Amino acid sequence: MDKELASYFLPTGILEYFTIIKIEDLQSKTGKDTDLHIELEEKNTIPMGYDSNQYESKGFYPVKTIQDFPVRGKALYLSIKRRRWRHKKNKNEVIHNDYTLFAEGSKLTQELSDFLKGTGRDPRRYD
Repeated sequence: MDKELASYFLPTGILEYFTIIKIEDLQSKTGKDTDLHIELEEKNTIPMGYDSNQYESKGFYPVKTIQDFPVRGKALYLSIKRRRWRHKKNKNEVIHNDYTLFAEGSKLTQELSDFLKGTGRDPRRYD
Protein backbone atom coordinates (compact mmCIF):
# COMPACT_ATOMS: atom_id res chain seq x y z
CA MET A 1 0.00 0.00 0.00
CA ASP A 2 1.27 3.45 -0.88
CA LYS A 3 2.54 5.37 2.18
CA GLU A 4 0.52 8.47 1.34
CA LEU A 5 -2.67 6.45 0.88
CA ALA A 6 -2.06 4.45 4.08
CA SER A 7 -1.58 7.66 6.05
CA TYR A 8 -5.30 8.41 5.57
CA PHE A 9 -6.26 5.21 7.40
CA LEU A 10 -3.68 5.23 10.19
CA PRO A 11 -3.22 7.40 13.28
CA THR A 12 -1.77 10.81 12.49
CA GLY A 13 2.02 10.74 12.08
CA ILE A 14 2.47 7.03 12.78
CA LEU A 15 4.35 6.42 9.52
CA GLU A 16 7.08 8.82 10.65
CA TYR A 17 8.08 6.22 13.25
CA PHE A 18 6.80 2.91 11.89
CA THR A 19 6.96 0.93 8.64
CA ILE A 20 4.06 -1.12 7.32
CA ILE A 21 5.11 -4.78 7.27
CA LYS A 22 1.87 -6.50 6.26
CA ILE A 23 -1.79 -5.74 5.58
CA GLU A 24 -4.31 -8.56 5.62
CA ASP A 25 -8.00 -9.37 5.93
CA LEU A 26 -8.64 -11.92 8.66
CA GLN A 27 -11.81 -13.66 9.76
CA SER A 28 -13.42 -11.69 12.58
CA LYS A 29 -14.11 -13.25 15.98
CA THR A 30 -17.80 -13.53 15.06
CA GLY A 31 -16.91 -15.45 11.90
CA LYS A 32 -19.25 -13.32 9.77
CA ASP A 33 -17.04 -10.50 8.57
CA THR A 34 -13.37 -9.87 8.05
CA ASP A 35 -11.17 -7.60 10.10
CA LEU A 36 -8.36 -5.54 8.63
CA HIS A 37 -5.01 -6.12 10.35
CA ILE A 38 -1.99 -3.92 9.71
CA GLU A 39 1.40 -4.91 11.10
CA LEU A 40 3.75 -2.02 11.86
CA GLU A 41 7.40 -2.21 12.86
CA GLU A 42 9.22 0.67 14.51
CA LYS A 43 11.98 2.21 12.43
CA ASN A 44 15.52 1.83 13.77
CA THR A 45 15.73 5.39 15.10
CA ILE A 46 17.20 5.78 18.58
CA PRO A 47 15.21 7.93 21.05
CA MET A 48 16.07 11.63 21.03
CA GLY A 49 18.68 12.69 23.54
CA TYR A 50 20.70 9.48 23.40
CA ASP A 51 24.01 8.91 21.63
CA SER A 52 23.61 6.30 18.88
CA ASN A 53 27.27 5.31 19.34
CA GLN A 54 26.54 4.15 22.91
CA TYR A 55 23.41 2.08 22.20
CA GLU A 56 22.57 -0.80 19.91
CA SER A 57 19.22 -2.08 18.72
CA LYS A 58 18.48 -5.27 20.64
CA GLY A 59 15.26 -6.66 19.32
CA PHE A 60 11.66 -5.82 20.01
CA TYR A 61 9.14 -5.76 22.82
CA PRO A 62 6.19 -8.16 22.52
CA VAL A 63 3.76 -7.06 19.80
CA LYS A 64 0.88 -4.95 21.07
CA THR A 65 -2.39 -4.98 19.13
CA ILE A 66 -4.66 -1.98 19.36
CA GLN A 67 -7.93 -1.11 17.66
CA ASP A 68 -8.37 1.98 15.50
CA PHE A 69 -11.26 3.50 13.53
CA PRO A 70 -13.10 1.00 11.28
CA VAL A 71 -12.38 1.12 7.54
CA ARG A 72 -15.21 0.43 5.08
CA GLY A 73 -17.17 -1.50 7.71
CA LYS A 74 -14.20 -3.60 8.82
CA ALA A 75 -12.68 -3.45 12.28
CA LEU A 76 -9.11 -2.16 12.02
CA TYR A 77 -6.40 -3.60 14.25
CA LEU A 78 -2.84 -2.35 14.36
CA SER A 79 -0.14 -4.76 15.52
CA ILE A 80 2.68 -2.57 16.79
CA LYS A 81 6.22 -3.95 17.04
CA ARG A 82 8.36 -1.55 19.11
CA ARG A 83 12.16 -1.60 19.30
CA ARG A 84 14.41 -1.49 22.31
CA TRP A 85 18.02 -0.37 22.49
CA ARG A 86 20.64 -1.57 24.96
CA HIS A 87 23.64 0.37 26.22
CA LYS A 88 26.78 -1.19 24.75
CA LYS A 89 28.72 -1.15 28.05
CA ASN A 90 25.99 -1.20 30.70
CA LYS A 91 23.97 -4.17 29.37
CA ASN A 92 21.22 -3.62 31.99
CA GLU A 93 20.33 -0.18 30.60
CA VAL A 94 17.55 -0.47 28.02
CA ILE A 95 15.80 2.47 26.36
CA HIS A 96 12.83 2.85 24.02
CA ASN A 97 10.81 5.56 22.31
CA ASP A 98 7.64 6.78 24.00
CA TYR A 99 4.60 7.42 21.86
CA THR A 100 1.12 8.64 22.64
CA LEU A 101 -0.42 6.06 20.30
CA PHE A 102 -2.17 4.05 22.98
CA ALA A 103 -5.00 5.29 25.16
CA GLU A 104 -4.15 4.78 28.82
CA GLY A 105 -5.90 1.72 30.21
CA SER A 106 -7.33 0.48 26.91
CA LYS A 107 -6.41 -1.33 23.71
CA LEU A 108 -7.44 1.55 21.47
CA THR A 109 -5.48 4.19 19.62
CA GLN A 110 -5.47 7.54 21.38
CA GLU A 111 -7.45 9.08 18.50
CA LEU A 112 -10.22 6.45 18.70
CA SER A 113 -10.33 6.74 22.47
CA ASP A 114 -10.70 10.53 22.25
CA PHE A 115 -13.48 10.10 19.67
CA LEU A 116 -15.37 7.63 21.86
CA LYS A 117 -15.04 9.91 24.89
CA GLY A 118 -16.56 12.69 22.80
CA THR A 119 -19.59 10.48 22.05
CA GLY A 120 -20.06 9.63 25.72
CA ARG A 121 -18.81 6.05 25.36
CA ASP A 122 -16.27 4.70 27.81
CA PRO A 123 -13.18 3.50 25.86
CA ARG A 124 -12.17 1.19 28.72
CA ARG A 125 -15.13 -1.03 27.82
CA TYR A 126 -13.29 -2.03 24.62
CA ASP A 127 -10.35 -3.82 26.25
